[in-house]
Amino acid sequence: MAGVEKQMVGRSVLRIVALAGAVASGFFMTTGAASAAMSFRFAQAGDPQTCGVKCPQIIVAEGEIVEQTPRDFIDFLRSQKLGKNVYAVVLINSPGGRVVASMEFGRLLRRAGAAVVVAKPVEAGGEMRFASGRCYSACVYALMGAKKRVVPPQSKVGIHRMFLYERVGQYDGTSKLTKTFAQDEMVNKLGDYAGLMGVSRELVYTAEKTPSETFRLLTPSEIRRWHLASEKF
Repeated sequence: MAGVEKQMVGRSVLRIVALAGAVASGFFMTTGAASAAMSFRFAQAGDPQTCGVKCPQIIVAEGEIVEQTPRDFIDFLRSQKLGKNVYAVVLINSPGGRVVASMEFGRLLRRAGAAVVVAKPVEAGGEMRFASGRCYSACVYALMGAKKRVVPPQSKVGIHRMFLYERVGQYDGTSKLTKTFAQDEMVNKLGDYAGLMGVSRELVYTAEKTPSETFRLLTPSEIRRWHLASEKF
């Protein structure tokens, strides 16, 4: 893992700057999002007629963040040949998932020096463009880990109170699933994590005040005020 991370860290700063124009000029539109377990792949940025085989390659992360996601991310990087045109930029589009796994994923993104953009790639006329994405629930904690965080105006970030389902009763047909909520210790850990990543703890506390059955979509001013992200590079 360390070797892969060092490769990405070594390239990240200059290449994030170099790719900023491509991301900023991308076309955004509202589209659906995947709900399967998060998967990773490379996508080519730029016009292949202009840059050819030298077109920047960025990482696409789509789906629900599950317990295996941090390991899957490491395995994905290890399985790839990271050439000179691989950029430490991740497009994320996720409905949420596991909170602890999201923090672990976020820490990996930070160690890799990665920039994360809430968006998804679409192909138009043989060229990859950027459609609006979503980062809901636990996805926000993964986003926090990125060294550079971008939420374009058309993309959505939603928060709510974290919870999990526990089965109560005997496994004889009479048991039922009960929703349980995090204790203060876990909320404080999330607050510490947010602070470490440079994000206001107020975001976490606001999420915990939001009913779990709904989402609070963050406004651009809240995203800026809580230091979660900028609208562009």
